[in-house]
Amino acid sequence: MTPDRRRTLVLGVAIALVAANLRPALASVGPVLSDIRADLGLSGTGASLLTALPIVCLGAVAAAAPVLSRRWGSERVIALVTAVIAVALVLRVTDGQFALFVGSIVAAGAIAIANVLIPALIKRDFPGHTGTMTGVYTMALSGAAAVAAGVTVPLSEASDHGWRGGLAFWAIPALVAFVVWSALVWLPGRRNFTAAPPHSAQGSLLRDPLAWQITIFFGLQSLSFYSVLSWLPSIYRDAGYDPATAGLLLSISALVQIPVTLVFPPFAARATDQRWYTLACTLATGLGLAGILLAPTAAPYLWVVVLGIGQGGSFGVGLLLFSLRTRTTAVTARLSAQAQTVGYLVAAAGPLLVGAVHDVTDSWTGPVALLIALLVPQGFFGLLAGARRFVGPAPDPRASEPQPR
Repeated sequence: MTPDRRRTLVLGVAIALVAANLRPALASVGPVLSDIRADLGLSGTGASLLTALPIVCLGAVAAAAPVLSRRWGSERVIALVTAVIAVALVLRVTDGQFALFVGSIVAAGAIAIANVLIPALIKRDFPGHTGTMTGVYTMALSGAAAVAAGVTVPLSEASDHGWRGGLAFWAIPALVAFVVWSALVWLPGRRNFTAAPPHSAQGSLLRDPLAWQITIFFGLQSLSFYSVLSWLPSIYRDAGYDPATAGLLLSISALVQIPVTLVFPPFAARATDQRWYTLACTLATGLGLAGILLAPTAAPYLWVVVLGIGQGGSFGVGLLLFSLRTRTTAVTARLSAQAQTVGYLVAAAGPLLVGAVHDVTDSWTGPVALLIALLVPQGFFGLLAGARRFVGPAPDPRASEPQPR
């Protein structure tokens, strides 16, 4: 293996390790949300805010990623992001409601930065394997979410500190990611990263119809995912399932997403266009939600498996579109920032709406029906975004694209 190939392989592993720390901060809360409410006296509205505010931060902070990258470089920013995540995850369990909310918001803000920077790095450093590396990245995201959803309750039960111990555990892998990524950036013999960050292009994509179609599809699929992530355990606990089993159902849904997010992007990248992938994933999500709505206890494991296939596929294809619908790394970064800024702000409405409708109706029928209804525009914009076109004007052939060294 040549030194360049070895460095690329190491970078791919490091990206997967960082990705594995971008969902546990969010996925670990839902399974122990009832325990948090009982311990801290959180109301239904407070619980909704706890699940929604971090997603708001994913959108609100994403726009800062290009600025930070231009100032310090993407690789250094990602190293710092992993450190902030580790500190924030400890902070949120140190005291009462205030520390819980502050730690959750800070962790989500750090995650937002990495969410934007990593797709651009993939576009830059893996130009011939964008689909495969996007699959690895999304698989790591989904796998970490699955593990966090499934083991947070057992960790809490094994800890002398209850839910606090279960949530604090996720600072450990974030610290590991910080050490590994820092070794790539700062230690002697490190990879010689490109000096020019991939975020220097000028102009805005706010007037580009395709950029908005991708943004809306990404936002609606995220709304569905985070609503399920926040409330599925509560749905099944209210249906009579014990906390561990309710968390297991969420974990299974997330586990199913691991092979889906690994396999879908490479196949979708080789397809003529991605319209049928976006539609098929949206329909699978609807089928899983329909089962939970109409007969939640009849075949719960089947429903969450189908749901996981749909949501995992939607997420993987949504991220892949950032690369497939752009010609240069710079435009990929701009599209990623726009889609995640607006998309996650849209997604944040999901847990809030689900919680609010449940409080008003004292039933899960209305919230789940709402999520199914929102799949109609998701499918529509997915078909538009999946057509083979490009965001922004064609690049100036006299301009040179920064290449990794």
